[in-house]
Amino acid sequence: MNRPYVIVSAAMSIDGFLDDDSDKRLTLSNAADLDRVDEVRAGVDAIAVGAGTVRADDPRLLVRSEGRRAARAASGRPASPLRVVFSPSGRLDPSARLFNSGEPVPIVYTCEAGARRGADLAAEVVAVGEDAVDLPRALADLAGRGVGRLLVEGGGLVHTAFLSSDLVDEAHLAVAPFLLGERGGARFVRPALFPQSPRRPLRLVEARPIGQIVLMVYRREFPSSYA
Repeated sequence: MNRPYVIVSAAMSIDGFLDDDSDKRLTLSNAADLDRVDEVRAGVDAIAVGAGTVRADDPRLLVRSEGRRAARAASGRPASPLRVVFSPSGRLDPSARLFNSGEPVPIVYTCEAGARRGADLAAEVVAVGEDAVDLPRALADLAGRGVGRLLVEGGGLVHTAFLSSDLVDEAHLAVAPFLLGERGGARFVRPALFPQSPRRPLRLVEARPIGQIVLMVYRREFPSSYA
């Protein structure tokens, strides 16, 4: 089955947390790394997050740089990539910024019951499973819409689902210079059976400091079926 080339992206603590246990969002990145992420966004065809990220961060998932937006438009593409949410329940707040920030209209991949719950969203709601989100079906649908490169920005449940399903071609991990330990909240991944094992590791293709943050880029060693 054809699918996009999938990049997962996350900023985390040294011990693998995406956030702490406080009510305020923890800053794990810096300005230079955020600009790098914006550049990656500008180079893909779609950006995806899970419902938990929409609820916790209320993102818009747009390219921020005016120059990059203009360059995309000049090349005949939308100023920002297609925006995608994976939500098995379909329970999303219609007032979230994602659904109220203009084009492109988001796509919400959900299940049959979730599609009924999400009917009032300013989005295209697509059921790709009876009681769960079938990721291969969702990716095939995106490929059919011309999406060649997909950036998955979280959160932990979505990263776990993509990695454990062997649907990740590249991982961008920005590591902040501290540990959270008992104050840690959500993790980059949950416990699961991962094919990226010691017998089939990812390949490190880049490691560089960005201020006090370290960026590591990994790619899969084995061929995949992306379009």
